[in-house]
Amino acid sequence: MANVEEKVESLLKPTIENLGYELYDVIYEKEAKDYYLRIFIDSPKGISLEDCEKVNDAISDMLDEANYIKDAYFLEVSSPGIERVIRKNEHLEASLEKEITVNLFKPINLEENTKQNSKIKKPKTLKQIDGVLKSFNENEICLIIQDEEIVIERKNISNMKIKYNW
Repeated sequence: MANVEEKVESLLKPTIENLGYELYDVIYEKEAKDYYLRIFIDSPKGISLEDCEKVNDAISDMLDEANYIKDAYFLEVSSPGIERVIRKNEHLEASLEKEITVNLFKPINLEENTKQNSKIKKPKTLKQIDGVLKSFNENEICLIIQDEEIVIERKNISNMKIKYNW
């Protein structure tokens, strides 16, 4: 599916940028029996329903003509939201020094993943971790939790998103 996402992103990015928006992400996925192509757009002033309609109208025919997706699907155009998903290195770069939530495939022991002797007062084994993103590379991310650096392997991350304190 990632190949479809990459093709769609390459196809749509110039058009979306010409309309004055950023193409934040493209996700093609199956939910129950239906397929969805989700296009996430952003702009410094935020995204309105009218913005989504404008982009939808501009890209619908392009997607039909390109015919990258053989199955019937629902097209959704929306904002990435305030608690936006972090999937790409560009998203990580934009999230440096921000608080994020990281969900893991398998729990990690914080004491084993801390760069020094852990003084963390939370449960020591977690499958979901909130912290400030300090750095990242292709193999791992580093979070600051209670003034301590926690290193997490990227292959163990199921998803990440910006944490918004409601």
